Amino acid sequence: MHKRVDIKRNDNVQVIAGPDKGKQGRVLRVMPDEARLLVEHVKIVKKHVKPNPQRNIKGGIAEQESAIAISNVMLVCGSCNKPSRIRHDRSGDKAVRVCHRCGAPMDKQ
Repeated sequence: MHKRVDIKRNDNVQVIAGPDKGKQGRVLRVMPDEARLLVEHVKIVKKHVKPNPQRNIKGGIAEQESAIAISNVMLVCGSCNKPSRIRHDRSGDKAVRVCHRCGAPMDKQ
């Protein structure tokens, strides 16, 4: 069980391990219990889909993203545009994610 996750939805991340190493994408979904996340255009798999006229789904072979381990991605800093580790600083009574490389805040305020 992976309780604490420093990556949130709509963050930009870069894959640092695996077949898609070097690719960057936006986080679509975070699954902290499984320690996995979905990243846009990363780890694309083919899925066979049955047609369903009630839902307006056309059958065939569809491509979709598959889950990737949280440990295989790093958050990309918005100011230095490089993957970096995350530091937590306190601003008042709120914890803020900060880039370890340049010190810029990563949370949108």
